[in-house]
Amino acid sequence: MTQTKVNNIQRLKKVFSQSLSISESQINDELEYNSIQQWDSTAHMALVAQLEAEFNIMLDIDDIIDMSSVGKCKEILKKYNVEL
Repeated sequence: MTQTKVNNIQRLKKVFSQSLSISESQINDELEYNSIQQWDSTAHMALVAQLEAEFNIMLDIDDIIDMSSVGKCKEILKKYNVEL
């Protein structure tokens, strides 16, 4: 795994942790939208805004709607040339 991938995974975990106010240890590919109290619709929009700022991208509406888990988020970010 390249250093860029490692750094981007760390950045992704940091964004999820800050947006959802959860510990990084809770973040894994299986963590799903609405599976924890902290990841509700309001937090989802904050998460999207932070992801866009952190990775300097603009997610399209379909990707925002499809972002149903951390694993799915990684797939979506790859479409925007974020190495994960």
